Amino acid sequence: MSNQYLFKGARPYGEDVADIAVEGDRIVAVGEDAARAVPDAEVIDVSGLVALPGLVDFHTHLREPGQEDAETVFTGTRAAAVGGYTCVFAMANTNPVADTASVVEQVKALGDAAAWVDVHPVGAVTVGLEGKTLSAMGPMAESSARVRVFSDDGMCVSDPVLMRRALEYVKIFDGVIAQHAQDPDLTAGAQMNESPLSSELGLAGWPAVAEEAIIARDVALTEHVGSRYHVLHASTKGSVEQIRAAKKKGINVTAEATPHHLFLTEEKARTYDPRYKVNPPLRRAEDVEALRDALADGTIDTVGTDHAPHPLEKKDCEWQAGAFGMTGLETALPVLITTMVATERMNWRDIARVMSEKPAEIGRVSDEQGQPIEAGSFANLAFVDPDVERTVDPDSQWTRSTNTPYVGQTLKGQVLYTVYRGAITVRGGQPVAKEDR
Repeated sequence: MSNQYLFKGARPYGEDVADIAVEGDRIVAVGEDAARAVPDAEVIDVSGLVALPGLVDFHTHLREPGQEDAETVFTGTRAAAVGGYTCVFAMANTNPVADTASVVEQVKALGDAAAWVDVHPVGAVTVGLEGKTLSAMGPMAESSARVRVFSDDGMCVSDPVLMRRALEYVKIFDGVIAQHAQDPDLTAGAQMNESPLSSELGLAGWPAVAEEAIIARDVALTEHVGSRYHVLHASTKGSVEQIRAAKKKGINVTAEATPHHLFLTEEKARTYDPRYKVNPPLRRAEDVEALRDALADGTIDTVGTDHAPHPLEKKDCEWQAGAFGMTGLETALPVLITTMVATERMNWRDIARVMSEKPAEIGRVSDEQGQPIEAGSFANLAFVDPDVERTVDPDSQWTRSTNTPYVGQTLKGQVLYTVYRGAITVRGGQPVAKEDR
C-alpha cells in the first residue's frame, strides 16, 4: 500500500492552521477534508510548524564523480533533505566534467539511487570548462537527464562569441545559460573583495566591476539573441542595478543571491580564516543591503546555496592557499529566516517563491517541484519550526565537509520534517534511511 500521512496542525505558508493529507506521492487534501481523505493515515503532529513547498536549490556542488573526498551525491543530497530541499541542480565542475550525455546521466542515476531529492544535472557550456569549445549541449538535453540548465560555474564564459553561440543554442530546447560572472583578467590572483580593507590586510583585491562588466555584456547578448540568461551568485550593488534595469527593459534575465552574500561581509576576512574565502568574495555591507532589498522586491529571483564542500586540508591552511567555497544546504533556510523573515522584510510566501517556485520555474521542473500546497500537487514539503534558535556546529551537519562559514553563529529556524514524493526523508530533524521510509 502507498504511504498515507496526515500532517496535523500545519501552517501552510505561515498562515492559517490547516491539516495536510498525503497519499502516495501526492497531496490529496488540505484543510477540513484532510482527515477524511486518509482515514488510515499515520498522524504526525506538526502544530506550530510552517509548511513550505519542498525547497529547490538551483546551485549545488555535489562533487561526484571525481571529488568524493569532499562530497558524494548521497551525502550532499542527504544534507539537502535535512535543509528542507526536495530538488537540487548539480553543477558541472566534477571530474570528469559534466560536458557529455554519459556524465550527466551518471549523476542523475546516482541521485535516483540515493533517493533523498530530485537531482537535475547541470551541463557544462564548454568542453572541460575551458572556455574554448561549446560542449555537447544538444545530446545532454536529449539524454535521460533532460538537461535544461548549462553553466561553467567556477569559471566564466568570458569569450563573447562563445557566449553568444551558447545563448543561441539553448533556445532550441528552451534552456538557460547560468553565468559565473567574473572577468578573469580583472581578477587574476584576487583573494578578497577589492576595498580599503583588502589593502589593509595585504590581500589582492577582487573588484566589483569584474562581475558587473560581464553581466552588462551578457545582458546585451541576451537581448540580441532573445534567449534566457541567469546570473549566478550576484554579489554587488552594481550587479543588482544592472539586473533591475534589464528586467525593466523586458530582457529575459533572472538572478540569484546566495545565503552567505545576504548575511556576511568582507569584514570576515580580518580573521584570515579560509572558511570565509569564497568566489565571488564576501562584499561590503552596502552590497549586502542592496541584495536583501533586491531579493525582497523580486529583482533577485532565487536563493541558490552555492554549496561548495571541500576536504579539511583545503580549508585548514593559510588564506592564500585555501580553496574558494562554503557549504550551505543545511543552513540556507535558517539564514533566510534570520535575515529576511525575522526582520519582516519577507514573509513565508516570499520564501516559497525564492527558494522553491522560481528556481523550479527557471530550471523547467515546475511540473513536479515548487508546486503550491494544495490537493493534486506532488507531495514535496518542508515543515519548519520558525522559532527555534540553534548555534551552527559543523560536526553536527550531514554534509561530508565542515567548511561552513556560520560556525558559532546562532540562526533561527529548523526543518523538522521533509517529505519527498510522499515519503518522509527527514523526521524530527534527522534523515531517514531509504529502507525505513
